[in-house]
Amino acid sequence: MFSDVGKIVVVAGLITVGCGLLLMAFGNAAGGRWFNWLGNLPLDIRIEKSNFRFYFPLGSSIALSVLMSIVLFLINKFIR
Repeated sequence: MFSDVGKIVVVAGLITVGCGLLLMAFGNAAGGRWFNWLGNLPLDIRIEKSNFRFYFPLGSSIALSVLMSIVLFLINKFIR
């Protein structure tokens, strides 16, 4: 049982590393247009004063959560 959980954790880690490498490679490609929306959505809270900055990416978090839920649902559907 634990060997199956270990395999899932390793695969999830490899997928995370792969996604990170893709973001690093293509995040700045073409002037950074690919992921320009990330961090600039309507629900992202940004407060900047002269000596204070506060940033809370609520909209980006919700969008990524929905996107990841769809991807994981599709993976789960096609694996079974």
